[in-house]
Amino acid sequence: MTKKPNFIDIGKRTIEIEKKSIDALFHRLDEQFEKACESLMHCKGRVVVTGMGKSGHIANKIAATLSSTGTPAFFMHPAEASHGDLGMLTADDAVIALSGSGNTLEVVTLLPLIKRIGVPLIAMTGNVQSTLAESADIHLDVSVEEEACPLGLAPTSSTTATLVMGDALAIALLEARGFSAEDFAFSHPGGTLGKRLLLKVGDVMETDFPNVKPDAHLAEGLMEITQKGLGMTTVTNDQHLLLGIFTDGDLRRALDRREDLHNTKMSELMSEKPITVTSAMLAAQAMKIIEDNHISCLAVTDDRNIVMGVVHIHSLIKAGLA
Repeated sequence: MTKKPNFIDIGKRTIEIEKKSIDALFHRLDEQFEKACESLMHCKGRVVVTGMGKSGHIANKIAATLSSTGTPAFFMHPAEASHGDLGMLTADDAVIALSGSGNTLEVVTLLPLIKRIGVPLIAMTGNVQSTLAESADIHLDVSVEEEACPLGLAPTSSTTATLVMGDALAIALLEARGFSAEDFAFSHPGGTLGKRLLLKVGDVMETDFPNVKPDAHLAEGLMEITQKGLGMTTVTNDQHLLLGIFTDGDLRRALDRREDLHNTKMSELMSEKPITVTSAMLAAQAMKIIEDNHISCLAVTDDRNIVMGVVHIHSLIKAGLA
């Protein structure tokens, strides 16, 4: 009977081996790494990252990380580059070439062409005596003592180490450029961070908002809340100046007190001086105000206290700010 493998032990061993590979990188960040950062900082064009097989997957990820952190980059498949895609490379670009062995044929084939164009070549290999390492202007050593694969065949520790080195480059460049969270948001407008930093109250507020006059009776206020479905109504004068708000909570309290629906005026029941926001405020800030005050709606006013709309927690959640 075959003994059942201990999956947890195997997983822990894999992580431990890869952890050692990453730890080894710490002591290899020398002047070569600094030169690589300076070369990429001075690149007037884009950073072209290339690699074959598993190294190609890592190269694609490094290119994506660079692009999203302020260093324009793209992945170039080395085999396709030999059949026309090398035309994407310009004299203003820089190249990062990845190869575990440093002798990958598809990558090595590109070296004379890259040299002819005259762009900086940064290599990441696990072999300092390889063709790629010796041809590069700058070499970053990503060698590992052992792969996590017990057969020593599948790139595991080596690809992890290369990816981490790529992250180190990207973050070093990010900090050197002073790349901010707002810069990140502009390149990720569809992500949560982008929404938090770019979305304004004016983008999500309801402009067809509930509204009654102060001399309206409670019955009219109840009808307005029911029809507009926001759980509240604003109370304004003829010039649309905000005088107060009346919420479904205020309604429940009024009914508990048995207020006369047809004789009690909204001016007697509304909450005066409510919390308001402006249309230019970040939607994320409005969300925080709503959460901190345990309310569901905010009136949106301009600098004259004229009501422009209402922002509801449901609209903020729908916009991805939850």
